[in-house]
Amino acid sequence: MAEKAQITSVEAIEAFRAKLIVFLGQARPVMDEVGNEMSRARFWLQEEQRRFWEQQLRLRARRLEEARQELFTATLSKFHESTALRLMAVQRAQRAVAEAEAKIQMLKKWDRELENRAAPLMKQTEQLQGFLATDMARAVAHLDQVLKSLDAYCNVALSRPETPAVVPSPTEKPA
Repeated sequence: MAEKAQITSVEAIEAFRAKLIVFLGQARPVMDEVGNEMSRARFWLQEEQRRFWEQQLRLRARRLEEARQELFTATLSKFHESTALRLMAVQRAQRAVAEAEAKIQMLKKWDRELENRAAPLMKQTEQLQGFLATDMARAVAHLDQVLKSLDAYCNVALSRPETPAVVPSPTEKPA
């Protein structure tokens, strides 16, 4: 067994530790941003867009009812030109209401899809965040301990002067 450790570069360990700390400092905010983006997308889909299209549906339904009332009034007045225009307005309003209803149905579908597709990815993201927070923090602490041990070893080796063992030559007689 060798009496000396063959360590070629303590600086390489120190540099690795420093780069690991920098990496962790950069990775944590990125992982937080991933979670924030997912929350923003979910909020946009579940709250903002749903609220917008439900409001549009109410507005378009009101316009449809107004167009039907105008058609009814035009029908009673017996003006054929006016009736045809009012009928087209009713059909246009019906298409607008159908579009808003289709958008709401699509939002519900997207909401389910978002949850189904994003949940496994978010779980992996959370696992990676846990790994960065715990395991990598332990790795930095372990590297600190390794560096302290190597420093202590170097100090012990330097404090002991190397004394070569005196080996008697074959012509000398041992005392």
